[in-house]
Amino acid sequence: MTMERAVAPAQRAVDILGGDVSESALKGYLDGLPGVDAVGLEQRAAGLGTRSIKTSSKKWALDRIIELIDLTTLEGADTPGKVRSLVAKALVPDASDLTTPRVAAVCVYGDMVPHAVEALGAAHGDPDQGLVSVAAVATAFPSGRASRAVKLADTRDAVAAGADEIDMVIDRGAFLSGRWGQVFDEIVAVKDACRKADGSYAHLKVILETGELNTYDNVRRASVLAILAGGDFIKTSTGKVSPAATLPVTLLMLEVVRDWHRWTGERIGVKPAGGIRTSKDAIKYLVTVAETLGEEWLVPHLFRYGASSLLNDVLLQRQKLASGRYSGPDYVTID
Repeated sequence: MTMERAVAPAQRAVDILGGDVSESALKGYLDGLPGVDAVGLEQRAAGLGTRSIKTSSKKWALDRIIELIDLTTLEGADTPGKVRSLVAKALVPDASDLTTPRVAAVCVYGDMVPHAVEALGAAHGDPDQGLVSVAAVATAFPSGRASRAVKLADTRDAVAAGADEIDMVIDRGAFLSGRWGQVFDEIVAVKDACRKADGSYAHLKVILETGELNTYDNVRRASVLAILAGGDFIKTSTGKVSPAATLPVTLLMLEVVRDWHRWTGERIGVKPAGGIRTSKDAIKYLVTVAETLGEEWLVPHLFRYGASSLLNDVLLQRQKLASGRYSGPDYVTID
């Protein structure tokens, strides 16, 4: 008889699966999840997407969107100077209006983390306290195609350099071929690699790359898998694959988080990323979170937008509310 491969333990999975965190137990649990009603999901998302916000609430909504942005640069041509400029914009998004809130975090490649930390200085810290976190993509982002040793070293290096948050990518090839235990095991290992010198952990955002998962059922399974393995956030996309974030997929992930909270009392974060470029679109996500999970989820440790250009549009909309007109093209910085 062939011995079944044991999956690395994670306390959430131990609790949910009754201590049997084997490959077959994990697969049985995920296979037993109810199927997604695609038509119903898309109708709910479409309905939420038509909700409007009163003018009196729009300023609040725009400010809240800013506070929930991970301001991102993830290009091969990134330089320390570009990261310093990004940090300057994160700290003072609108120099003409110092009431503009800061963003939640700057998100960079791991080798840029020291430059982001240095540029933030005393403003580096908990975004729920008005400070700015440093998030680093890791685990051979965006493809995830590297050995586990390389992925874990990537994570440890970023955490040692001062990253507060790690955005990892799952192995989509393993997931799509049914090797869910392998994916689980890797998330558990990355979570362990997020351990800081003081014993605390960098927050782990698990990127599902939903545009490659093909079905809503797979998105649901991957979301639950990531939570079971210890993810603090589930994130839609790297922003490098199309489609990236969509409202139906994000709604589905929010519903998984809602159900998890009902089962366990534990709160998990959600981060749609990629393709959210306008205030109008961002407000749709804001409404969807509020309607699905409640406004208490609209805080940095439970919801983020992964975006690079969204902030510019939000700043232009804020200016229009204040002055009654749109500014010229030089009003905001070019990213």
